[in-house]
Amino acid sequence: MREVRVVVCHPGFRTKLLVVVTTCVQPQELTGSDIAILYRLRWYAELDLRALKQTLQLDVLRCQTPAMVRKELWAHLLAYNLIRSAMAAAARTAELYPFQLSFKGAVQAVNAFAGWLWSGSTAELACLCGQLRALLAQYRIEERPNRSEPRARKRRPKHYPYLKKPRRHVGTRLAEQTCH
Repeated sequence: MREVRVVVCHPGFRTKLLVVVTTCVQPQELTGSDIAILYRLRWYAELDLRALKQTLQLDVLRCQTPAMVRKELWAHLLAYNLIRSAMAAAARTAELYPFQLSFKGAVQAVNAFAGWLWSGSTAELACLCGQLRALLAQYRIEERPNRSEPRARKRRPKHYPYLKKPRRHVGTRLAEQTCH
């Protein structure tokens, strides 16, 4: 094990000194500054999880049996990886890095092209995929280095009770209460 002390000197960041523990024990392989950069890039993993949960709406699982929950998770992961691979191809064509493209924009573009991709002939698919890659390359994210944002929710939770019974039972109960 190797400990690397990293000093954070960016305004808006809370921690000033970090201790990163790594299994890369050879200093000639990775310097302390290399490890600090890799540690900072871990944020992209957080962004990928957010894309799965919010953009692909995986924050609430809709299935009720364990087998169906697994299928739901795998379907979302498959969709995520297919969209990311399309983004990687678009980034390669446009000589960009994939993280410079918007995932939400890519999801919207793929949804817009879905009907044509399903119904297109084999000859049309190559042209459609090229157009999709060109469109994905246009959804760029501006560079936002050292960005810090407040930890606050934009939307406030609604103060309604949870629905704990099937709607048909609750609806008939409400109708009975209003008739009396």
